[in-house]
Amino acid sequence: MSNTAQRSNRALIVAIIMLATFMVAIEATIVATAMPKIVGQLGGFTYYSWVFSAFLLAQSTTTVIYGKLSDIFGRKPVLISGILIFLVGSLLCGFAWSMASLITFRLLQGLGAGAIQPVTMTIIGDLFTLEERGRVQGIMATVWATSAVVGPLAGGVIVDTVSWAWIFWINLPIGIVSIAAFAAFLKESVAHKQAKIDYLGAILFSVAVIALLVILTEAADANAWVLVSLAVVFVVAAVLFLRQEKRAAEPIISIALWSRRLVATSNAATLLAGMALIGLSTVLPMYVQGVLGRSSIVAGFTLTMLVVGWPLAVMLSSRFFKAFGIRRTLRVGSLMFPFGASFLLFLTPDSHPALAGAGSFFMGFGMGLISLTSIALVQDSVEWSMRGSATASIIFARSLGNTLGATVLGAVLNAGITHYAVGDAAASLHDVLNQPTGLSELAADPAIRAVFDASLHWTFWGVAVVAVLTFLSAWLIPVGREHGRTPVASAASEASH
Repeated sequence: MSNTAQRSNRALIVAIIMLATFMVAIEATIVATAMPKIVGQLGGFTYYSWVFSAFLLAQSTTTVIYGKLSDIFGRKPVLISGILIFLVGSLLCGFAWSMASLITFRLLQGLGAGAIQPVTMTIIGDLFTLEERGRVQGIMATVWATSAVVGPLAGGVIVDTVSWAWIFWINLPIGIVSIAAFAAFLKESVAHKQAKIDYLGAILFSVAVIALLVILTEAADANAWVLVSLAVVFVVAAVLFLRQEKRAAEPIISIALWSRRLVATSNAATLLAGMALIGLSTVLPMYVQGVLGRSSIVAGFTLTMLVVGWPLAVMLSSRFFKAFGIRRTLRVGSLMFPFGASFLLFLTPDSHPALAGAGSFFMGFGMGLISLTSIALVQDSVEWSMRGSATASIIFARSLGNTLGATVLGAVLNAGITHYAVGDAAASLHDVLNQPTGLSELAADPAIRAVFDASLHWTFWGVAVVAVLTFLSAWLIPVGREHGRTPVASAASEASH
């Protein structure tokens, strides 16, 4: 396929991408803040977690599919279609009359959201060279950082002043402006050709991924026969999917692409990094509140350092590229990851929260360099017609890593509690944690706090091990010639069209 994305209006297109990205980035935090009020009106607390899981399942599953479709039909139509689906889902969420309907509409929202991040990142890869991309991705990283801060505040204000439905309806004007702006200013010429869409591959991939993600998210609560049934569905769908992709003319996932050393190692490093970060995000606030006895605000501050370190690293990456080269930037970034995780191992009940914040900052800084460099290298190792698929593979790996990490490290924490708690102490600890003020009560009880401290350190060791594996995977990423193309030369070649 011959395709060139024009480089005019680049600053305007970046601004539009920021607007569309903000709409999806703020979704998780703003909905989380409003959910207690929503459950109070709709009922169905049992299905509370599925309001989030439905969105994430649909988003994760469709990411790779949208990436492939953008390679076939162009970035603009696929992106606009995704935003439209997201807006329809947002509109219907505001009219939800029960938890079941809300979950269904959140699923629709996720189906649209799956297009926005991979396709917008692919557009950036089309328009900017590798050296320029660091600065642009730094700007994009601030969108996620801002949403993490603004989301909870906006959610609280909206719920307290108007209807909770507006946490969804607020997307409508943002999305409409984004669609109109993309339609007017994003110019691309796609060489039209007869393309056979691999519908069977898309269906089999979706079934396999959904089965896997449900196993991971529900492993602790589901019955054994349900998990076994899902495991059978996953294996059968995965085997049939691989057979289908080998014979499809336009496979949803190119086995040849995903098996390239650069793509495979970048995806491995991203998946492992996602596992470590979700572990940090889940466990660190619990430690600060339940063991150090600090407030939720202080716990939030330690995690905010992660949000500070990530975009800071991305913003500085273009300078690092020029000063130290891509290889050294990637490897130093990967070293920051286990370095930051090591801070967690030295936490004690008497530690200052700044020690936890420092570990969080360095891990965020390392993740910023790993994520940007791996995406840039993968994008520049392939031609235009495969760039959407390549970019989507990285995003999918990170999403799968988050889900896998939450399950594995959650199991490690429960194993630690079972190991250290004597008699009924484990049940007592769980009872305390299930209370609204449980962490505060836990911090005031030296015996239970000691069990929680030791158990959380098992999880910290788990995070550290995964961080070391991330470091090793990043060192395996080939920086230089990949199939005869150098990243910088590739970027310059694409830009010259």
